[in-house]
Amino acid sequence: MSENARERLGTVVTLMSGFPAPWCVAGGWAIDLFLGRMTRAHDDVDVAVFREDQRAIHDCWPHWSKQKVVAGTFQDWPADEWLSLPIHEIHIQSPDEPPRVVEFLLNERDGERWIFRRNPAVTLPIGELIRTGAGGVPILAPAVVLLYKAKNPRPKDEEDFQVTVPHMAAGDREWLARALELVHPAHAWLAKL
Repeated sequence: MSENARERLGTVVTLMSGFPAPWCVAGGWAIDLFLGRMTRAHDDVDVAVFREDQRAIHDCWPHWSKQKVVAGTFQDWPADEWLSLPIHEIHIQSPDEPPRVVEFLLNERDGERWIFRRNPAVTLPIGELIRTGAGGVPILAPAVVLLYKAKNPRPKDEEDFQVTVPHMAAGDREWLARALELVHPAHAWLAKL
């Protein structure tokens, strides 16, 4: 892992250490923390939190700027605004130089079950959603990371799939296959699971 990459990840993990609700690293970093090694460069660090805990973002970083992503555009996110679907992405930036940036991804849940926002028929017990990665960092289950990446896989998503699947438990591969059959029934990854 390069020093810059390690520093970026470490900064986010340190910032999140005081967050008063469940959280985990998502995206490509979750894959690398699952594998215990850096497999490729990363543009940012994504953090998954539950939608119901979004107010804690304002509470924990009151002086940071906050933006929501609406239909691909960044818009200011005031503290008194509750974000509902389809909005699920938030970016916050510190006032210092150079600024620290964290990208949050809001996840849905119903009690003790995570619900896939793109198809509510796809669920997973919360206890299986958040795993422990390298260094004790909480990570999003690799099968869930790959399910998000399956929508329009870019070359880096294909790479993440190739390096991850051989290391996934059989039950996780089966869950991903069932989820893909529901969400993307003709997906090329199904033949490899």
